[in-house]
Amino acid sequence: MAHPLRLKILCILGGNGEFSVQDIVEQVGTSQSNISQHLSILRDKGILTSRKDANKVYYRIGDPKVVRVIDGLREAFCSANSKR
Repeated sequence: MAHPLRLKILCILGGNGEFSVQDIVEQVGTSQSNISQHLSILRDKGILTSRKDANKVYYRIGDPKVVRVIDGLREAFCSANSKR
């Protein structure tokens, strides 16, 4: 979770539903392949869950305990424009 891009991803997700990969790419501002690699790591560690709908993949935080941790991180580290 400590990688800067992963923190940005978690700030975006922050327990507020789910976002498509493209939504995350647009908000983070890096390549889709880079974001996909980080999303895969977070999913493999059980931090995120995903679902596929047609040609889009949507991610959300998968564990309520992680949501509480992310809430604290968002308060400490996420910029105001990342909060929803």
